[in-house]
Amino acid sequence: MAHGLSPSSSFDQVFALCKRVFFWWKGIVKTHLGLKAFQPFNGVLAVGSSLSFLLALACAYSFLSPRVQQQADVAASYGPPVPNSSVVTDCNLFEGSWIQDQGYIPLYNSSLCPFAERGFNCLANGRKDQGYLRWRWKPKGCTIPSFNARRVLEKLRGKRIVFVGDSLSRTQWESLVCMLMTGVDDKRNVYEVNGNKITKRIRFLGVRFSSYNLRVDFYRSVFLVQTGSVPKRAPKRVKSTLKLDKMDDISNEWIDSDVLIFNSGHWWTPSKLFEMGCYFQVGGSLKLGLPINTGFKMALETWASWAASNLNTKRTTVFFRTFESSHWSGKNFASCKVTRNPLTKTKGKERNALSNIILKVVKKLAPVPVTVLHVTPMCASRSDAHVGTWSDNPSVPDCSHWCLPGVPDTWNEILSSYILNDNH
Repeated sequence: MAHGLSPSSSFDQVFALCKRVFFWWKGIVKTHLGLKAFQPFNGVLAVGSSLSFLLALACAYSFLSPRVQQQADVAASYGPPVPNSSVVTDCNLFEGSWIQDQGYIPLYNSSLCPFAERGFNCLANGRKDQGYLRWRWKPKGCTIPSFNARRVLEKLRGKRIVFVGDSLSRTQWESLVCMLMTGVDDKRNVYEVNGNKITKRIRFLGVRFSSYNLRVDFYRSVFLVQTGSVPKRAPKRVKSTLKLDKMDDISNEWIDSDVLIFNSGHWWTPSKLFEMGCYFQVGGSLKLGLPINTGFKMALETWASWAASNLNTKRTTVFFRTFESSHWSGKNFASCKVTRNPLTKTKGKERNALSNIILKVVKKLAPVPVTVLHVTPMCASRSDAHVGTWSDNPSVPDCSHWCLPGVPDTWNEILSSYILNDNH
């Protein structure tokens, strides 16, 4: 984290200024006291010089003291950079607030990262204000360690990191890859394993950091469970099904991993399911009247059973990220208004039914320790950080996805702090 003026450098400036004023005052006094022609006025001159010295000190203090205090307040808010420390284990990293920090420098430049989609590169797409980049997440009672790309790369040497989920998972994947790339000297050693460009619909993307024998993969599985064809004698409105009791047919490809990060939720809506003719199925039976939240819970229980049966907990560390709020508004939630600052009132967006289901299912998953990245509260106010009209298709506003760099970087700072914590 960078700041325009640190408390220590501010005090150094005060000291240096005082020192210069002191020698100036000393020279004047010495000169005047040494002139015999002005002996009668020596006392007056000495007193006047002393008063000038005190006045200069007062000016220096009044000029620099507010800046010192301001920077001290920022330092107190974030704590000192601690690149070699681990997260405080008894601190809830997801309970806190966003604090404005005009000195914060983004962790990477999207335009220099070939794995960041053009659609998420808001600055390159014409966004002028950069205020959304000047907010830092401050947990209550602790700090998030400063991100150190080289240290994380060393920790992950020889490992395989796998993200599984929807486009919000892909956003986090892109963010982490770009963050890690800043620690690589020769960028030619970082490449997509199949030579693919980053697209929205491809099911698999994998980036290899050859210098570290590290893979960071993404699998597109928006529901985590299988989609199926229409059963016999199904009503005409049924165009496809979601098999709540069967994992996605590519789930075997996720098992061989050291860090596994899941997300799901954004496709569990009527517009993505029922209005598209997709209904729930369990075994050979359609469940036409099953509510979406109930279906989501059943799918997560299928995921939990799969994780307990297939994952090697001595090797694989599992995370599940909760639902992050979108900020659509207006009639039928069709309006996308990107604000200039985070919201002061979240209107209940810090709570979400799907996130609650994730928390409950994970809590019951005793055989497999899963860390929940509970980002729902921290994203509730960030209506300023969405893509909006600054995508590669400005005619289609976007109040669901996030600009990069941006909010997903914070998720990855927290994820990295867990990875670096040997006790995790």
